[in-house]
Amino acid sequence: MHIIGLRPSQLKERSQILQKLFKRLGENTLIEQPFFCDYGYNIEAGKNFYANHNLVILDATEVKIGDNVFIGPNCGIYTAGHPVEETKRNEGIEYAKRITIGNSVWIGGNVTILPGVTIGNNVVIGAGSVVTKDIPSNSIAYGNPCQVKKENPAK
Repeated sequence: MHIIGLRPSQLKERSQILQKLFKRLGENTLIEQPFFCDYGYNIEAGKNFYANHNLVILDATEVKIGDNVFIGPNCGIYTAGHPVEETKRNEGIEYAKRITIGNSVWIGGNVTILPGVTIGNNVVIGAGSVVTKDIPSNSIAYGNPCQVKKENPAK
């Protein structure tokens, strides 16, 4: 299944394809083209989810995205990884670790989220960050590697 060939105005058709592709996709979702994933059936996204152009999700295992999540352009969510040890890597060994993104999260453009990361609720991840470790709820974090820089007050 692919979205290639659909016009940007064909929102209904795009939504129908994504509903079939994803394990779960909440209402009021818009994923801009192009969008790439490995399988799709390992991805769950809540309501009010928006992803800008060029989102890549390598979903060799579960990717859970909460409600009210906004993802900037050119972002990658990668559950897959390879061993550091040369001989094992050259054998084609791969692993996958679940990624969880909480509710009310804003991920800036060009962010990379690595295997096994959990991002809490009410988090802002600054543009260009590489998220290598968990980010707690109510945080503003950025950098390479991404680190919490200050608290993000709750409502």
